[in-house]
Amino acid sequence: MAALEFIVILGCALLASGALAHRLRVAAPVLQLAAGVALGFVPALRETELPPDVLLLVFLPVLLYWESVTTSLRAIRRDLRGIVLTGTLLVAVTAWAVAALAHVLGLPWGPAWVLGAAVAPTDATAVSVASRLLPQRNVTLLRAESLINDGTALVVYSLAVGVTVGSEHLSVAHVSGLVALSYGGGLAAGAVVAWLGIQLRRRVRQLGDTLLDNLTIILIPFGAYLVAEQVEASGVLAVVVCGLIMSQAGPSLGRAAARRQTEAFWSLAMYLLNGALFVLVGLEAQAAVRALSGTALTEAVVMVVAVACALVIVRFLFLFVAVYTIRALDRRPQQRGRRMGHSARVVSALAGFRGAVSLALALSVPYTLDSGTSFPDRDTIVFVTAGVVVATLVVQGLVLPAVARWARLPKGTDSEQELALARIAASRAALDALPATAADLGTDAETVEKLKTEYETHLSTVHAAGAASDPESEPLLRRRRQETSLRLALLEYKRSAVIALRDGHRIDDAVLLRLQEQLDAEEVRLAQASQNE
Repeated sequence: MAALEFIVILGCALLASGALAHRLRVAAPVLQLAAGVALGFVPALRETELPPDVLLLVFLPVLLYWESVTTSLRAIRRDLRGIVLTGTLLVAVTAWAVAALAHVLGLPWGPAWVLGAAVAPTDATAVSVASRLLPQRNVTLLRAESLINDGTALVVYSLAVGVTVGSEHLSVAHVSGLVALSYGGGLAAGAVVAWLGIQLRRRVRQLGDTLLDNLTIILIPFGAYLVAEQVEASGVLAVVVCGLIMSQAGPSLGRAAARRQTEAFWSLAMYLLNGALFVLVGLEAQAAVRALSGTALTEAVVMVVAVACALVIVRFLFLFVAVYTIRALDRRPQQRGRRMGHSARVVSALAGFRGAVSLALALSVPYTLDSGTSFPDRDTIVFVTAGVVVATLVVQGLVLPAVARWARLPKGTDSEQELALARIAASRAALDALPATAADLGTDAETVEKLKTEYETHLSTVHAAGAASDPESEPLLRRRRQETSLRLALLEYKRSAVIALRDGHRIDDAVLLRLQEQLDAEEVRLAQASQNE
């Protein structure tokens, strides 16, 4: 099938599954997998194959970079020990447990380890399923864990594939060297590319070109992955480290227009890449079913159930054993404030969703060995991985809300308090700087007074929102909400009037687009203000 036809069909599948997800209130990835399975019945699509390296080199850098850029580095530092343990040791234990189970169920050791590495890491993008159910700290821990564990999983995956294909050998020294190179080289490559990216963005910012700024941002994750791969280090870890560094430097580098464009681009790119992965795995899973005989298919289904259960059990046991081990070894008073209750660990055990990274690893398994023969049990690996992803999203996704309600986890208010603090500080800083800045710019007194009134009103509204239970604050908040709603409603009349001028050939399309951009920016600002009030 032609590439253009495949792209159109893939886009239609994403559109249809997304629309149905809203209507049926089902997780979109589940329907995207189903769409891929359905597309597998189209004869022309059955022959579609993507080069395995494309998935690792194109999909993963983008997915992981944006997740790391939008993850709280402060939260990672606060719970670094637990994150490192779950991101490294838990992945290795999980891969070993799954490999042993798969071997018992009939897979040779090589493919069994490949399967174990593919399903071992939790997925940052799939954590969104649990984000509305859990406190912010729990969600941040899950996201941080999923960023680190991808590097560990890829080390195990590369070893397993290399040994199976025939390009690697196992020894303590060799494996230790690979791990050291993977982590050390990944950390160094990510830091170097981040530094270069910061220098480049500073120079591009001086040009004032929003498109060039965003092009630089797009190149950064691929540059980090490329540099790491050139020294045979972990490209995944390099992208994550680079993203975490850029998350700290980025806010002071870009302009407002560039940031708005960046957020719009990356949100769309993340949706398309995630959705495309799920559709492609559904397509491959359908092909795997056709390739498996009746007995092999039954064994693969049994393996899906067994592996999905094993993932939850291993994670549950590890979280409890690791916690009690740490408590026995570290009795410092400052560690007590970081502890979580048993109910929180039960929820975390169920919130270990698998997603896009597991799918990318499964699809990246080569088709042939060095000898030219087919990679053993590749169809089984793809089918079981896809089945495990569906099981985590559907079964755990259905059970998690009930478990979260049972756990009664405290909803953290730190972020809301910090948000109010930041708004108050920003408004006060503007008010303090207003007289001197107005004098430097030669602004007349009437304009200064008008702007001062606006800032003081905003500051009063923020204070009132922080004390919403106070009866005296309710009239101010009500008037503010009414004003925002009125402004939003009047924007539609503005937009209609401008479109009517264009339709009457009284203004040019270019004029319409310029004014529409301004109206859209105002609408976005008012909509965000409405949500925050």
